[in-house]
Amino acid sequence: MSNEENARPRLIIGQSWVGDMVMTQSLLIALKKDHPDSPLDVLCAGWSLPVMRRMPQVRRPIEMPIGHGEFRWRDRYRLGRKLRKERYLQAYILPRSFKAALVPFHANIPVRTGYLGEHRYGLLNDIRSADRAVLKTTTERFVALGMANDFAGAVEIQPPALTIDYANQERLIARLDLDPYGKIVALLPGAEYGPAKCWPLDYYHRLADELVSQGIAVWVLGSQKDHAAGEAIAEGLGAVRNLCGSTELEDAIDLLALASAAVSNDSGLMHIAAAVGIPLVAIYGSSSPKNTPPLSAKAQTFYLDLECSPCYKRECPLGHLNCLRKIGPDLVLDALSTALT
Repeated sequence: MSNEENARPRLIIGQSWVGDMVMTQSLLIALKKDHPDSPLDVLCAGWSLPVMRRMPQVRRPIEMPIGHGEFRWRDRYRLGRKLRKERYLQAYILPRSFKAALVPFHANIPVRTGYLGEHRYGLLNDIRSADRAVLKTTTERFVALGMANDFAGAVEIQPPALTIDYANQERLIARLDLDPYGKIVALLPGAEYGPAKCWPLDYYHRLADELVSQGIAVWVLGSQKDHAAGEAIAEGLGAVRNLCGSTELEDAIDLLALASAAVSNDSGLMHIAAAVGIPLVAIYGSSSPKNTPPLSAKAQTFYLDLECSPCYKRECPLGHLNCLRKIGPDLVLDALSTALT
């Protein structure tokens, strides 16, 4: 391949979840290492755009104008036709759905790489096999798509590292009247996927109470959907700041970078906390850290690996939520105390 051809841009078709998009940065790092002159564009859901803008490997994040789960073949065809002018050399299709492969096909991208998924013969012309005995995590499977088709070695993972907007940090400190000094623990009680991923709110409340008694500031971060959860955690604890719904996703990135540590469910914000480099205690219920671990040497995970888990259900099918309820606040506090020393 000539240098001129190798410098043509490449397109990554992203997943729908924020956490998956954070993990995608490991693929982008690998691609830039192997093809430093090739610009990388990422087609992703609108809510992931703030995360993509914090990845220096991305030339341009492109908003996917079609909602998650919608087929809308005609709109996918039009988007593909529009992207033809970019003359992409290769596309990496991370979702396994049939519809996810339509845009790069209609964009006439000559090499379309992905796992077979929903029988995507023809739409893909560089079909990979995901040997889950070798590629055990989601990130490993992402990065493997950037390797040569005959690559047989171990996949090297470079952890995500999001950039911080320090000017925005200063604006947030002033607007929200925050004290950025001293020890700060961020609590991240939400999980867009469903309640089977959510550590009980009364546990978060008890943890916050103990942290406040030690003179540690507590910030609760999340979307507007998490505001009521934040109120339950902060109830009766005047030193706890419920910031859920008061910030955008890019603000959460910058605020997490100010924290001394974070406690989180398996969520998009968990992966963001790992990617800004702070100590993290990650709590898993219906999902498993064997598949989507936080990619940070500073992360500690709690996962009980019960007989009924991981079930990957949105709600506990047995009604007891033992996979989370048996992880008590004292266990998490001990892990957090270690992280804060």
